[in-house]
Amino acid sequence: MHDPSRGQSTQTLRRMAMKVPEITLYFWVVKLLTTAMGEATSDWLVTHIDPVVAVVLGAVGFVVSMVLQFRVRRYIAAVYWLVVVMVSIFGTMVADAIHIVLHVPYYISTSVFAIALILVLVYWHKSERTLSIHSIYTTKRETFYWATVLATFALGTAAGDMTAVTLHLGYLSSGIAFSILFVLPGILYWVFGLNEIFAFWFAYIMTRPVGASFADWFGVARHDGGMGFGRGPVALVLTIAIVALVAFLAITKRDVQEARKSALRRTNPS
Repeated sequence: MHDPSRGQSTQTLRRMAMKVPEITLYFWVVKLLTTAMGEATSDWLVTHIDPVVAVVLGAVGFVVSMVLQFRVRRYIAAVYWLVVVMVSIFGTMVADAIHIVLHVPYYISTSVFAIALILVLVYWHKSERTLSIHSIYTTKRETFYWATVLATFALGTAAGDMTAVTLHLGYLSSGIAFSILFVLPGILYWVFGLNEIFAFWFAYIMTRPVGASFADWFGVARHDGGMGFGRGPVALVLTIAIVALVAFLAITKRDVQEARKSALRRTNPS
């Protein structure tokens, strides 16, 4: 016999099955690791195999991971973070190609990507009346979300390279400068009540140049301003750390948004 209340609960659960993780310390740690890992992996691939083949592999990985993310009906840690990793790897390849192949100066690409990000956010807000990461439970909003993520990666990559190379700050100084900018919105939010959504997206943009700058600093040769550990070893260590943390999150569910947790408890009270 059909139970109307059960159907209603199921419908509510689907609506509240968020497609992105809760914003916790774990989120920021994994996010920073993925940006660093993407930078090191991309640079290692394009220097150890044919660059065209590397870019094609990166594009395939990006498309496959994105398809998986849109096909699942709820947040799955392994799938979500796979997309972020592939965005980081492929995004780095594209950003580097724009500068190296097309000879576009970093200050121009940074400006263009900044405008693109603003346009995406404006259109998202105009369409959905919210930019909150806690509202990603429809395909349309998820599309806006990933478009924003792509734009933040492109902007962060160009900005990081601009400060390190064009402005001659070097990788370590760039990493420190962007780290300050990364934590600043959190401080302003807690102390002065800065808008939560603005604080989140500002910090999110900064994660890219922070991770990439430190990955370059650890990986490049000493005569190029780095520590000389090599991009391959850096990428491997970061990959192991990411896999371990994502596995932990997948098991413990500590990054599942509370709205979905509540819905699950109402549907399965036992």
